Amino acid sequence: MGAFNSKKKESVKIVCCGLDNSGKSTIINHLKPKKERETNVVPTVGYSQENFDYEKLNFTVFDMSGQGKYRNLWESFYGEVDGVIFVVDSADRVRVAVAEDELTILLKEIKERPIPILFFANKQDLANSLSSSEVSESLKLHNISNKSWTIVSSNALSGEGIGDGVKWLSEEIRKKLAK
Repeated sequence: MGAFNSKKKESVKIVCCGLDNSGKSTIINHLKPKKERETNVVPTVGYSQENFDYEKLNFTVFDMSGQGKYRNLWESFYGEVDGVIFVVDSADRVRVAVAEDELTILLKEIKERPIPILFFANKQDLANSLSSSEVSESLKLHNISNKSWTIVSSNALSGEGIGDGVKWLSEEIRKKLAK
């Protein structure tokens, strides 16, 4: 019985959100097996669904459009997810305040649920980008006390930081599943 169960992959659902042009789809594309990756990632309209395996977890990721007219769709997915990936364009200093507003709405929607949140401070390759600690400060992440979270510097184009972030998220989800 034990050997059989150790081979079984747990299925988990993740919502990936953030403002438009933050790099959500590019990050998710990087998580897919190399042979399934898109060579030209286009902006998501509404939402798309992708699947990938990481260690013993089978992830279903809902890639949410970050355009203003689609952001109200995000909340319809919060009730059924095991984790959140929130992507911030670290180089778009002006819109970090808008990202903070959207994060506040997200936190109100999931306030009772102890789901982990992975923040990517994306586009670290750009010269004018905020550091992950500056993004954390701008988003007031220190105020999140009722759920586990981390922020990881990333570059979605090269994949830098993405593996570290997903490793953290999968460990947090596994802890929750073990309870």
